[in-house]
Amino acid sequence: MSDDQRTQTPRTADERATLAGFLDYQRDTLAMKCAGLSTEQLRTRVLEPSGLSLLGLVRHLAEVERSWFRNVLNDEGRKGFWKHPDGSFAEFDVEAADPEEAFTVWRRECDHSRELVAAAESLDVLGHYGEEVFSLRWILTHMIEEYARHNGHADLLREHLDGTTGE
Repeated sequence: MSDDQRTQTPRTADERATLAGFLDYQRDTLAMKCAGLSTEQLRTRVLEPSGLSLLGLVRHLAEVERSWFRNVLNDEGRKGFWKHPDGSFAEFDVEAADPEEAFTVWRRECDHSRELVAAAESLDVLGHYGEEVFSLRWILTHMIEEYARHNGHADLLREHLDGTTGE
């Protein structure tokens, strides 16, 4: 995926379309940073001592999509995709992880998130995490921030892997 293949953000849309557009742009950026790499490259942790890898980021963001949209916003109570036997999250443990599975899960979660956003009555719809309450507006803004932060990591990982730079 090249820069010009990413979802373009709307410049004159309403708030929901603008937030959703920026989130899709960030999602597309993650896919672009991973495009054309081998399984081994996607699994590689290039910035020791950090455990980050591009595949780990994809798996992590699938979990983030699941958590915020399915569980907080829609109260689906879905369990995590990748767990250790003790129940702790294992999305960054990618030594034997299957990139095709990870991207399939991530894309499915992104699609479901889009459906929930489109179906919501307004950005004022509330989701719950325990006693905490979050508006859909807050969740969308947080997700843009989450992806932007991790896309910065992805920039560094990709450049270190093969020298590819760019937005």
